[in-house]
Amino acid sequence: MASVCPDTPCSCDCFVSVPPASAIPAVIFAKNSDRPRDEVQEVVFVPAGAHAAGTRLQCTYIEVEQVSKTYAVILSRPAWLWGAEMGANEHGVCIGNEAVWTKEPVGEGEALLGMDLLRLALERGSTAQEALHVITGLLERYGQGGSCREDSEPFCYHNTFLLADRTEAWVLETAGRLWAAQRIQAGARNISNQLSIGTDISAEHPELRSHAQAQGWWGGHGSFDFCQVFSLTQQPVRMEAAKARFRAGRELLQRQQGAITAEGMMNILRNKESGICMDSGGFRTTASMVSVLPRDPMQPCVHFLTATPDPSRSVFKPFIFEVGAAQVPQVLSPTFGAQDPVKTIPRFKTQVDRRHPLYRGHQVALGLMENEQQERGQQLRQKQRDLEQEGLEVVQRLLTSQQAPPPQELGGLFQAFVEKESQAYT
Repeated sequence: MASVCPDTPCSCDCFVSVPPASAIPAVIFAKNSDRPRDEVQEVVFVPAGAHAAGTRLQCTYIEVEQVSKTYAVILSRPAWLWGAEMGANEHGVCIGNEAVWTKEPVGEGEALLGMDLLRLALERGSTAQEALHVITGLLERYGQGGSCREDSEPFCYHNTFLLADRTEAWVLETAGRLWAAQRIQAGARNISNQLSIGTDISAEHPELRSHAQAQGWWGGHGSFDFCQVFSLTQQPVRMEAAKARFRAGRELLQRQQGAITAEGMMNILRNKESGICMDSGGFRTTASMVSVLPRDPMQPCVHFLTATPDPSRSVFKPFIFEVGAAQVPQVLSPTFGAQDPVKTIPRFKTQVDRRHPLYRGHQVALGLMENEQQERGQQLRQKQRDLEQEGLEVVQRLLTSQQAPPPQELGGLFQAFVEKESQAYT
């Protein structure tokens, strides 16, 4: 069984606001992806596809059966793997995942990563609930497992997920193949590297309670508290720290109840005092995402992605599934074919440079901005603020039906903002 070092940094934070918590009639989703500090996250656009019967699909470690039709997706993912840390599809479904450890043992055997499950759910689910069923079905059939970082020392965990669409959100928490889910139809919710579903369970694995009873974790009578029953008795240090981050995130959401906006979510993701914007030892926030999912199906969903680390010094750039949406080369990492360390056996014995062009430019800018006494660093940070504000204003006009750009321009919006940011770093 893979061991978990108590001091191993591991954290992510997901947030959702469902009306009336939102300031506008829209569901708002947000996530910080906290990963090994030198890991590069790329933003990948995958168009919708049709697939022949019997087609097999290679995920990070294993193959699964492909479905006949897959939806277009935008993904923010560690560049070495197949799945994603967060993303959205053409139907306005958004998902983020979190690492979690429970009483169920975590094995080193290769199966589907939680990040693979996330991408598969986005490609196959047209609603948050449908995406949840995709994950639980694949979990039952293939299980979850395998190292979750690009390192020869295995780092394995189980997963929790926050799923959202235009009308509602779901929290899905897993322990091996077992799971519990909670439906959120109003209000704000967050998750942070720990089980958080108590007795308010909307759906569950059919053997969840019988398994807990057989293990001696639950007596079989009275209320069933998933978090209490499946959480480790002695939590690793980092999971204890996640409790404080979870409480801080909940408080930040509560302060904005009824007035939560995309910009407000971005500010939460930039909060360093709480640890939500992370920079601790070997880990940091490597990418961030905020999505606005209007209740009105005639309005487009808008997904803001950074493609760079540290949201406090990054630009949230808008992406819209519209005519002309395509892969932006500046945020796509190089590929290494059969020689990629993730594909050679044994895995991860060598390292490669996965930095994409925007990441490289941002690295230089980040160094200047961290020294705020330098005039050039201050100028760069102001350029970032101005560019992000421009994107927010474009989206504001779009969602209020004021001077909406033509579809072709909307499809190229992310490309245009990536190019402007790249130019700012040149």
